[in-house]
Amino acid sequence: MIRLGLIGLGAAGQAFLPAIAAHEGVTLAATCDAREGAAEGIAGLEGVPSFTDPADMLAGVTLDAVYVGTPTDLHEDHVTAALDAGLHVLCEKPMAPGVEDCLALAAKAEAAGLALIVGHSHSHDLPIRRMREIILSGDLGAPAILSNTCYSDWVYRPRRPEELRPELGGGVTFRQGAHQFDILSALACAPAVSLRATTYDLDPERPTIGAHNVTIRFANGATGTAIYNGYGWFDSSELTGGVAEWGTAKEPAAPKRPAAAASPEEELRRKQERARTAIADRAPHQPHFGLTLASCERGFLRQSPQGLMLHSAAGRQEIVLPLDRSPRMQVLDEFCDAIAGRPVLHTGAHGAAMTEICEAVLRSAAENREIELLHQGPGNGD
Repeated sequence: MIRLGLIGLGAAGQAFLPAIAAHEGVTLAATCDAREGAAEGIAGLEGVPSFTDPADMLAGVTLDAVYVGTPTDLHEDHVTAALDAGLHVLCEKPMAPGVEDCLALAAKAEAAGLALIVGHSHSHDLPIRRMREIILSGDLGAPAILSNTCYSDWVYRPRRPEELRPELGGGVTFRQGAHQFDILSALACAPAVSLRATTYDLDPERPTIGAHNVTIRFANGATGTAIYNGYGWFDSSELTGGVAEWGTAKEPAAPKRPAAAASPEEELRRKQERARTAIADRAPHQPHFGLTLASCERGFLRQSPQGLMLHSAAGRQEIVLPLDRSPRMQVLDEFCDAIAGRPVLHTGAHGAAMTEICEAVLRSAAENREIELLHQGPGNGD
């Protein structure tokens, strides 16, 4: 049983708690959050030691591994501290705001013989995993045109100021696009080689990169398009049969832009309150991070509320998938595999590759040109 310490009790950290409690190979040994009393009142944390300083947790509890779910600008320090303590690490994306820092963390873990996994949970969504399996089987031929389209109110959800600053790993490209690029890489089954992108900052009262349009070229000739708009006028659930990101039902609503909080303190309070319910543990439908489509030589794949639709010479077929294992359970499965020395997709090197794509998107938009990708080596998507 892997004894896991959890650093960060925000929305991402709290969303992992049910998965940790249900997982056969992991037990929660301690939590850490800079906010005094952050663990109080959270179901499942009764009797679990809690700390406010990661150093105290690492020194005070016997652990095998650490989950890092703190703000992006703190990831590098917390991953480094865990690796220095001889612990395996599961880190939320992005691992660090810069690709060079990510590569250094990946090299540090490899040199120490420790597993470093980046938790891109949406490529663990069962429809995406099944799409990848079908593409890898070769039954539909090579992948050709891949796309992920997502619309949300991301910009107007309660935020820490750093979450809106791209130089600190904020804005939709780092925070949401990283999921899209990971999905597209998983379905391309090949490393990315270059991209061209446009980004948008559309609200002067809420300055950030709130939308992007990205086209990625892969080594096997496939192309992937990622469109994300976080300005709230439209929601992807209208494209996915009324199914929201985590598989819950979502009724269409009149388009509106939620107002930002009156003060940073109030916005932080709202963010902490939202963290308790932001990510569903159980849902009646498959999760939808927007709508994902895959066109191959001899067929077409798309998500459906119950799984995915396969269009081929054999006709139109719906593949219904089970709902008993959440994406975060499957992230933990991969983490356990990595600790056991089995090959996995979401390694530290893969995390660095996805961060390179995020950086390249911003650079392409700023310079209005195609950007070559240099750190998408073997294993990143294939």
